[in-house]
Amino acid sequence: MALGPITIHFYALCILFGIICALIIGINRYKAAGGLSNELLDLAIYVIPAGIIGGRFYHVITTPELYFGSHGNFFGAFKIWEGGMGIWGAVALGTLVAFIYFKIKPRSLGFASAVDALAPGILVAQAIGRWGNWFNGELFGRPSSLPWALRIPVKDRPFGYEMFATFQPTFLYESLWCLLAALVLIYVPIFMSLKPGSTFLAYITLYCLGRIWIEALRIDAAHNIFGVRLNVWVAGICGSISLMFIWRRQRSYVANSD
Repeated sequence: MALGPITIHFYALCILFGIICALIIGINRYKAAGGLSNELLDLAIYVIPAGIIGGRFYHVITTPELYFGSHGNFFGAFKIWEGGMGIWGAVALGTLVAFIYFKIKPRSLGFASAVDALAPGILVAQAIGRWGNWFNGELFGRPSSLPWALRIPVKDRPFGYEMFATFQPTFLYESLWCLLAALVLIYVPIFMSLKPGSTFLAYITLYCLGRIWIEALRIDAAHNIFGVRLNVWVAGICGSISLMFIWRRQRSYVANSD
């Protein structure tokens, strides 16, 4: 959207607003767990850029044809405001940087407790960030006549779907799923004792569970392995591993508590 000489990129604004909300929620939870808020603000200086870089890197390496080769645009890899952020890369690099941050110097909370405090806010940030796809008219699902179906202009419809006007709003489904998962992470520890770090692992499990069925609805171009979209494989593998770790950690945690 252009306002005179100024161009407003709503995708970037959604990401920025999501980060702010995640930071506010994370600071409040971090303080409630016994941590010092300035530590989380210091962490944000390193984790936020790492998350953006990791998210963009994942997108670029999983869709290299857009940026490399005879038909690619290398400089387009740096245009984050045009869309294209892989949550897997953002979480992976952001978590690694957070781990290093807590290892370099002792903090008021350990790494596991800190990421537990951050987990619900990350989901809220993802829920907000997904609305950037709506502004960009991208990453929608199969044709649909549901009352809440998303109307897509002809120029933005994928090849082979030009005759359809409305599509599944998968960005909306993921946004709502992330908000629901955030509520689960906030309230489940009230009713059951979780080992530090298990809340963060539950975040990965819940997000992956939702991403599998949401990804299956999408019709945008994607790399497939044995006929299944790459991100479905990634979600299935990451979700299964995190669930296994939760089961093993909780089993030993409960046994030691008895």
